[in-house]
Amino acid sequence: MNRIDLPAALDALDDRIMGALAIRRREAMATRRLMALAAFVSLGGGIVAGSVISQPAVAASPFTPFGPSSALAPSTLLDVR
Repeated sequence: MNRIDLPAALDALDDRIMGALAIRRREAMATRRLMALAAFVSLGGGIVAGSVISQPAVAASPFTPFGPSSALAPSTLLDVR
């Protein structure tokens, strides 16, 4: 084994690994910046949409005006109608 020459690609292996790690680090930083930009745009859009569309709040009416207020209330579950 001592007499066998090492392949030439092993000499440059460290440089290739360090280069790949540097690329990954740059991609991770770019991803963080992109996520921060997306969060800023989403929050800003929500604030703008919430302030531009200012309709008064209206309470929701029940689906059936003659039915019980809640179909799963204990008083309605025991009702024999």
